[in-house]
Amino acid sequence: MKSLKSFLAIAAMTAFIIDLDGQISTPGTGLTASAVIGKIIEKTGAPVIPNTVDVIKEGNPETLITGIVTTMFATMPVMKKAVEMNCNLIIVHEPLYYNHTDQTSQFMNDPVFLEKQKYIRDHKLVIWRFHDYIHSIRPDGILTGMVSKLGWKAYVANDKLDEFSLPETTLENILKDLKKVFPGNAFYVVGDPAMKLTKVRLAPGAPGSPYHIRILGQTDTELLIAGEVPQWETYEYMRDAVDQGRKKAVIFIGHVNSEEAGMEYCADWLKSFIHDIPVSFVGSGPSYWSY
Repeated sequence: MKSLKSFLAIAAMTAFIIDLDGQISTPGTGLTASAVIGKIIEKTGAPVIPNTVDVIKEGNPETLITGIVTTMFATMPVMKKAVEMNCNLIIVHEPLYYNHTDQTSQFMNDPVFLEKQKYIRDHKLVIWRFHDYIHSIRPDGILTGMVSKLGWKAYVANDKLDEFSLPETTLENILKDLKKVFPGNAFYVVGDPAMKLTKVRLAPGAPGSPYHIRILGQTDTELLIAGEVPQWETYEYMRDAVDQGRKKAVIFIGHVNSEEAGMEYCADWLKSFIHDIPVSFVGSGPSYWSY
Protein backbone atom coordinates (compact mmCIF):
# COMPACT_ATOMS: atom_id res chain seq x y z
CA MET A 1 0.00 0.00 0.00
CA LYS A 2 2.84 2.37 0.82
CA SER A 3 4.42 1.85 -2.61
CA LEU A 4 1.05 2.51 -4.28
CA LYS A 5 0.69 5.78 -2.37
CA SER A 6 4.20 6.80 -3.41
CA PHE A 7 3.43 6.00 -7.05
CA LEU A 8 0.23 8.05 -6.94
CA ALA A 9 2.06 10.98 -5.34
CA ILE A 10 4.69 10.98 -8.07
CA ALA A 11 2.05 10.65 -10.76
CA ALA A 12 0.17 13.63 -9.35
CA MET A 13 3.31 15.75 -9.54
CA THR A 14 3.98 14.95 -13.19
CA ALA A 15 0.55 14.23 -14.63
CA PHE A 16 -0.99 15.91 -17.61
CA ILE A 17 -4.10 15.13 -19.59
CA ILE A 18 -4.38 14.68 -23.35
CA ASP A 19 -8.04 14.68 -24.31
CA LEU A 20 -9.67 12.92 -27.24
CA ASP A 21 -8.79 15.81 -29.56
CA GLY A 22 -5.11 15.56 -28.66
CA GLN A 23 -5.24 18.78 -26.64
CA ILE A 24 -3.12 19.34 -23.56
CA SER A 25 -4.54 20.53 -20.27
CA THR A 26 -2.88 20.42 -16.89
CA PRO A 27 -4.35 19.98 -13.43
CA GLY A 28 -2.04 22.60 -11.93
CA THR A 29 1.62 22.82 -12.84
CA GLY A 30 2.53 19.27 -13.82
CA LEU A 31 3.64 19.58 -17.45
CA THR A 32 7.35 19.32 -18.17
CA ALA A 33 9.26 21.00 -20.96
CA SER A 34 9.90 17.64 -22.62
CA ALA A 35 6.19 16.80 -22.56
CA VAL A 36 5.24 20.14 -24.11
CA ILE A 37 7.90 19.85 -26.80
CA GLY A 38 6.94 16.28 -27.59
CA LYS A 39 3.32 17.25 -28.09
CA ILE A 40 4.26 20.22 -30.27
CA ILE A 41 6.35 18.02 -32.54
CA GLU A 42 3.54 15.48 -32.71
CA LYS A 43 1.04 18.19 -33.65
CA THR A 44 3.16 19.32 -36.61
CA GLY A 45 2.32 16.03 -38.28
CA ALA A 46 5.86 15.82 -39.63
CA PRO A 47 7.93 12.63 -39.69
CA VAL A 48 10.95 12.48 -37.41
CA ILE A 49 13.64 14.80 -38.79
CA PRO A 50 17.15 13.31 -38.43
CA ASN A 51 19.89 15.64 -37.19
CA THR A 52 17.35 18.37 -36.49
CA VAL A 53 18.38 21.60 -34.80
CA ASP A 54 15.05 21.55 -32.96
CA VAL A 55 16.45 20.57 -29.58
CA ILE A 56 16.63 22.16 -26.15
CA LYS A 57 19.51 24.65 -26.29
CA GLU A 58 19.58 25.47 -22.59
CA GLY A 59 17.64 24.25 -19.59
CA ASN A 60 16.38 21.09 -17.92
CA PRO A 61 13.82 19.09 -19.94
CA GLU A 62 12.12 18.08 -16.68
CA THR A 63 11.40 21.71 -15.74
CA LEU A 64 7.72 22.22 -14.94
CA ILE A 65 6.42 24.83 -17.35
CA THR A 66 4.70 27.94 -16.01
CA GLY A 67 4.29 29.76 -19.32
CA ILE A 68 5.47 29.81 -22.92
CA VAL A 69 6.88 32.63 -25.03
CA THR A 70 7.40 32.32 -28.79
CA THR A 71 9.87 34.58 -30.54
CA MET A 72 12.45 34.77 -33.32
CA PHE A 73 15.52 35.20 -31.12
CA ALA A 74 16.01 34.79 -27.37
CA THR A 75 17.46 38.28 -26.98
CA MET A 76 18.19 39.70 -23.54
CA PRO A 77 14.99 41.84 -23.61
CA VAL A 78 12.89 38.86 -24.74
CA MET A 79 14.24 36.70 -21.90
CA LYS A 80 13.69 39.46 -19.35
CA LYS A 81 10.13 39.91 -20.58
CA ALA A 82 9.54 36.16 -20.30
CA VAL A 83 10.79 36.18 -16.70
CA GLU A 84 8.55 39.17 -15.95
CA MET A 85 5.59 37.22 -17.39
CA ASN A 86 6.52 34.08 -15.39
CA CYS A 87 7.10 32.15 -18.62
CA ASN A 88 9.99 29.72 -18.36
CA LEU A 89 9.82 28.01 -21.79
CA ILE A 90 11.04 30.21 -24.64
CA ILE A 91 10.45 28.79 -28.11
CA VAL A 92 12.77 30.39 -30.65
CA HIS A 93 12.93 30.02 -34.41
CA GLU A 94 16.60 30.89 -34.76
CA PRO A 95 19.82 29.96 -32.92
CA LEU A 96 20.51 30.94 -29.34
CA TYR A 97 24.28 31.26 -29.63
CA TYR A 98 25.11 32.94 -32.92
CA ASN A 99 25.50 29.95 -35.28
CA HIS A 100 23.10 27.47 -36.85
CA THR A 101 23.96 24.50 -34.64
CA ASP A 102 24.66 26.55 -31.49
CA GLN A 103 28.26 25.41 -31.15
CA THR A 104 29.67 27.13 -28.07
CA SER A 105 33.25 25.87 -27.71
CA GLN A 106 34.60 29.08 -29.24
CA PHE A 107 32.74 31.20 -26.68
CA MET A 108 33.98 29.66 -23.42
CA ASN A 109 35.80 32.87 -22.45
CA ASP A 110 33.52 35.32 -24.23
CA PRO A 111 31.80 37.73 -21.81
CA VAL A 112 28.69 38.19 -23.97
CA PHE A 113 28.07 34.45 -24.20
CA LEU A 114 28.82 33.90 -20.51
CA GLU A 115 26.46 36.64 -19.35
CA LYS A 116 23.63 35.36 -21.54
CA GLN A 117 24.12 31.77 -20.42
CA LYS A 118 24.27 32.85 -16.77
CA TYR A 119 20.99 34.75 -17.10
CA ILE A 120 19.27 31.71 -18.59
CA ARG A 121 20.58 29.38 -15.90
CA ASP A 122 20.00 31.78 -13.01
CA HIS A 123 16.35 32.10 -14.02
CA LYS A 124 15.97 28.38 -14.83
CA LEU A 125 14.72 29.06 -18.35
CA VAL A 126 14.32 26.40 -21.02
CA ILE A 127 15.19 27.51 -24.55
CA TRP A 128 13.93 25.26 -27.34
CA ARG A 129 14.44 25.86 -31.03
CA PHE A 130 11.44 25.33 -33.33
CA HIS A 131 12.86 25.67 -36.82
CA ASP A 132 12.78 22.49 -38.88
CA TYR A 133 9.44 21.26 -37.58
CA ILE A 134 7.49 24.51 -37.95
CA HIS A 135 8.63 24.68 -41.57
CA SER A 136 7.41 21.07 -41.94
CA ILE A 137 3.82 21.88 -40.97
CA ARG A 138 1.51 21.79 -43.98
CA PRO A 139 1.05 24.55 -44.81
CA ASP A 140 4.39 25.89 -43.56
CA GLY A 141 3.84 27.65 -40.23
CA ILE A 142 6.22 30.52 -40.94
CA LEU A 143 4.70 31.18 -44.36
CA THR A 144 1.20 31.07 -42.86
CA GLY A 145 2.11 33.88 -40.49
CA MET A 146 3.86 35.90 -43.17
CA VAL A 147 0.95 35.71 -45.63
CA SER A 148 -1.36 36.95 -42.89
CA LYS A 149 1.04 39.77 -41.98
CA LEU A 150 1.28 40.88 -45.62
CA GLY A 151 -2.48 40.62 -46.13
CA TRP A 152 -1.91 38.61 -49.31
CA LYS A 153 -4.06 35.55 -48.65
CA ALA A 154 -6.38 36.46 -51.55
CA TYR A 155 -3.41 36.55 -53.93
CA VAL A 156 -1.92 33.12 -53.14
CA ALA A 157 -1.25 31.27 -56.41
CA ASN A 158 -1.22 27.52 -57.06
CA ASP A 159 -2.12 26.85 -53.40
CA LYS A 160 1.47 27.70 -52.45
CA LEU A 161 2.01 30.25 -49.68
CA ASP A 162 5.24 31.47 -51.27
CA GLU A 163 3.68 32.27 -54.67
CA PHE A 164 1.43 35.26 -55.39
CA SER A 165 -0.43 36.72 -58.33
CA LEU A 166 -1.06 40.38 -57.52
CA PRO A 167 -3.11 42.98 -59.37
CA GLU A 168 -0.68 44.77 -61.67
CA THR A 169 1.48 47.20 -59.73
CA THR A 170 5.03 48.55 -59.75
CA LEU A 171 8.12 47.67 -57.77
CA GLU A 172 7.98 51.11 -56.14
CA ASN A 173 4.39 50.57 -55.00
CA ILE A 174 5.29 47.17 -53.56
CA LEU A 175 8.07 48.85 -51.60
CA LYS A 176 5.68 51.46 -50.23
CA ASP A 177 3.27 48.73 -49.13
CA LEU A 178 6.04 46.71 -47.51
CA LYS A 179 7.32 49.75 -45.65
CA LYS A 180 3.90 50.15 -44.04
CA VAL A 181 4.12 46.57 -42.78
CA PHE A 182 7.82 46.69 -41.82
CA PRO A 183 8.67 50.32 -40.99
CA GLY A 184 11.76 49.59 -38.91
CA ASN A 185 14.67 48.91 -41.26
CA ALA A 186 15.83 49.88 -44.72
CA PHE A 187 15.28 47.37 -47.51
CA TYR A 188 17.90 46.37 -50.08
CA VAL A 189 16.56 46.41 -53.63
CA VAL A 190 17.85 45.45 -57.07
CA GLY A 191 15.54 46.38 -59.95
CA ASP A 192 13.77 49.20 -61.76
CA PRO A 193 11.33 51.02 -59.44
CA ALA A 194 8.98 51.64 -62.38
CA MET A 195 8.88 47.97 -63.42
CA LYS A 196 5.33 46.65 -63.67
CA LEU A 197 4.71 43.25 -62.16
CA THR A 198 2.14 40.74 -60.97
CA LYS A 199 4.12 37.57 -60.18
CA VAL A 200 5.82 37.54 -56.78
CA ARG A 201 7.67 34.86 -54.83
CA LEU A 202 8.55 34.86 -51.13
CA ALA A 203 11.76 33.33 -49.73
CA PRO A 204 11.83 34.01 -45.98
CA GLY A 205 14.93 33.65 -43.86
CA ALA A 206 18.20 32.65 -45.47
CA PRO A 207 17.65 29.65 -47.77
CA GLY A 208 20.77 30.60 -49.75
CA SER A 209 21.60 32.05 -53.14
CA PRO A 210 21.19 28.76 -55.07
CA TYR A 211 17.54 28.74 -54.02
CA HIS A 212 17.10 32.45 -54.80
CA ILE A 213 18.70 32.11 -58.23
CA ARG A 214 16.66 29.04 -59.11
CA ILE A 215 13.43 30.90 -58.28
CA LEU A 216 14.50 34.07 -60.07
CA GLY A 217 15.48 32.04 -63.11
CA GLN A 218 11.91 30.86 -63.57
CA THR A 219 10.08 32.77 -66.29
CA ASP A 220 7.01 33.38 -64.13
CA THR A 221 8.95 35.05 -61.30
CA GLU A 222 9.14 38.82 -61.65
CA LEU A 223 9.85 39.80 -58.05
CA LEU A 224 11.44 37.87 -55.20
CA ILE A 225 10.94 39.13 -51.64
CA ALA A 226 13.67 37.55 -49.53
CA GLY A 227 15.19 37.70 -46.08
CA GLU A 228 18.95 37.91 -46.42
CA VAL A 229 21.99 36.58 -48.28
CA PRO A 230 25.65 37.63 -48.69
CA GLN A 231 25.73 40.64 -51.01
CA TRP A 232 28.20 39.08 -53.43
CA GLU A 233 25.74 36.30 -54.31
CA THR A 234 22.07 36.94 -55.22
CA TYR A 235 22.63 40.70 -55.41
CA GLU A 236 25.23 40.35 -58.14
CA TYR A 237 23.22 37.77 -60.06
CA MET A 238 20.30 40.19 -60.05
CA ARG A 239 22.45 43.14 -61.02
CA ASP A 240 23.59 41.25 -64.11
CA ALA A 241 20.01 40.20 -64.88
CA VAL A 242 18.74 43.78 -64.69
CA ASP A 243 21.68 45.13 -66.71
CA GLN A 244 20.85 42.55 -69.38
CA GLY A 245 17.37 44.04 -69.62
CA ARG A 246 15.51 41.24 -67.85
CA LYS A 247 12.23 42.06 -66.11
CA LYS A 248 13.31 40.93 -62.65
CA ALA A 249 13.66 42.45 -59.19
CA VAL A 250 14.55 41.38 -55.68
CA ILE A 251 13.81 43.00 -52.32
CA PHE A 252 15.69 41.95 -49.20
CA ILE A 253 13.59 42.90 -46.17
CA GLY A 254 15.83 41.36 -43.50
CA HIS A 255 15.80 37.99 -41.80
CA VAL A 256 13.62 38.96 -38.83
CA ASN A 257 11.08 40.83 -40.94
CA SER A 258 10.78 37.87 -43.28
CA GLU A 259 9.93 35.27 -40.60
CA GLU A 260 8.89 36.84 -37.30
CA ALA A 261 5.18 36.84 -38.15
CA GLY A 262 5.46 33.06 -38.35
CA MET A 263 6.40 32.90 -34.68
CA GLU A 264 3.47 35.17 -33.85
CA TYR A 265 1.24 32.70 -35.68
CA CYS A 266 3.00 29.93 -33.74
CA ALA A 267 1.68 31.32 -30.45
CA ASP A 268 -1.91 31.20 -31.73
CA TRP A 269 -1.37 27.70 -33.11
CA LEU A 270 -0.04 26.48 -29.75
CA LYS A 271 -3.07 27.89 -27.95
CA SER A 272 -5.30 25.65 -30.05
CA PHE A 273 -4.05 22.55 -28.21
CA ILE A 274 -2.13 23.71 -25.13
CA HIS A 275 -4.53 24.71 -22.40
CA ASP A 276 -3.96 26.02 -18.87
CA ILE A 277 -0.44 27.17 -19.69
CA PRO A 278 -0.27 30.79 -20.87
CA VAL A 279 1.24 31.22 -24.33
CA SER A 280 2.41 34.61 -25.62
CA PHE A 281 4.34 36.00 -28.56
CA VAL A 282 7.13 38.47 -27.74
CA GLY A 283 8.76 40.13 -30.73
CA SER A 284 12.54 40.23 -30.76
CA GLY A 285 12.49 43.09 -33.27
CA PRO A 286 15.12 43.95 -35.87
CA SER A 287 18.70 42.83 -35.28
CA TYR A 288 20.07 46.19 -36.43
CA TRP A 289 19.02 49.77 -37.12
CA SER A 290 19.52 51.75 -40.30
CA TYR A 291 21.35 55.07 -40.44
